[in-house]
Amino acid sequence: MFSQDTPRRFSCQPSGPFDLANQNRHFGGWPTLPGKAGAIVMAFPVEGSEHAAAAVIRQGADRAITGEVHGCPDELADAAGRQSLAAISLDVDGSGWPEVGSRDPVIGRLQASYGYLRPTLFHSPYEAACAFVIGHRISIRQTRALRARLAAELGTAVTIAGERFDAFPAPDQLLAADALPGINPTKTERLRAIARATQEGWLSREPLREMQPEAALAKIQTLPGIGPFFAQGILYRGAGTVDTLTCDPITSHAITHAYELKTAPDQQMLEHIAQAWRPYRMWTVVLLHVWARTELGLPPRRAARNTRVRQPGDRPPAR
Repeated sequence: MFSQDTPRRFSCQPSGPFDLANQNRHFGGWPTLPGKAGAIVMAFPVEGSEHAAAAVIRQGADRAITGEVHGCPDELADAAGRQSLAAISLDVDGSGWPEVGSRDPVIGRLQASYGYLRPTLFHSPYEAACAFVIGHRISIRQTRALRARLAAELGTAVTIAGERFDAFPAPDQLLAADALPGINPTKTERLRAIARATQEGWLSREPLREMQPEAALAKIQTLPGIGPFFAQGILYRGAGTVDTLTCDPITSHAITHAYELKTAPDQQMLEHIAQAWRPYRMWTVVLLHVWARTELGLPPRRAARNTRVRQPGDRPPAR
């Protein structure tokens, strides 16, 4: 267990609308620090190293984000701070995000309803890839429990104000373990392949962002057990690409209802609609996903066929 008495501090003034509590309510579910109202804690392996860190993040009344990095060597503190900000999409200039809603009233209503929500990401493509492999063919609850168990038994624990926060195992910790608790042999080998790719340097946020999306997706799919769907999740939710576009079933379902289309959009129609979303097409897709999951109910085949679907901006029904 690592305890850091002198944290390294960082700060950030969000460009564009941003509400940390709103992000946590819709996405994060991060643990909080007792006695520190509104402070969330992220514990994670620091990219490009075999060390872990914990970041305590707050937002003040002036909208400024302040943070403290605990548990890692001083030379990694800046990288850890940047990584924590990237996980909440604060490493991207969001000043133009409201303009998407000005160009597209459907998205504008969603932005207003959901407080200009931005994507919240995995701490790294490495953690995203591990999460998708662990979660294959099991429930979300089981997946979270297994990830927490791996963090507690194999990862690094950081203590802050007497509270313990466990980081998911770093690549070297996964590779050094004789066995991964609760993980079957096939998934174990796939996780080790992910760890090795991360140590090679390419399964990291910046290298994947620098690739063309098609090339990045193809590279990710060289990992054993990673097909197109998981590859997209790793790129979009791990690396956090901002202006990529995907036509997955949830996106198609959301667009059909949000734009009141008679049929699901084909790729050409999707690209036409999404022109107004540039340069935040993936942010818009994520916002549509949040609305669809919250308001429409999934999967589509289970939705009632003869009831009116709520539209963006509708008031919630009386309770």
